[in-house]
Amino acid sequence: MKKKDHYLKIVEWSEEDQCYVGSIPGWIGKCCHGDNEEDVYRQLCQILDEWIEIYSDDNIPLPSGIADKKYSGKFQLRVDSDLHKALAIRAMQSNESLNSFCGKILRKTILQTGHLKANNSMNSDC
Repeated sequence: MKKKDHYLKIVEWSEEDQCYVGSIPGWIGKCCHGDNEEDVYRQLCQILDEWIEIYSDDNIPLPSGIADKKYSGKFQLRVDSDLHKALAIRAMQSNESLNSFCGKILRKTILQTGHLKANNSMNSDC
């Protein structure tokens, strides 16, 4: 696997900027933008290649990538007691466990915003 394949590349529409914006979460923030999603992705890949080369030339260790990171599916979320109660009641009304109910709400929210969309389809062009 190439070094660049360890990093998640995200191109998303910015309402604020009215253009596509590219970033590498956990390493390179918003670093390129444009009107064409694929062009921004290509720019992002070029920037990533340049950063990897700079780090290599300067003998700086690369940050760990997250593209191939494995997730357990578990995390702890703290909410106030009123929200906890409201979620528990809604879960019971839906005949679901609280965990399952909250998971569905989170998934629906993420899918609606488009943040769950994988960028693997463009990785081969990088």
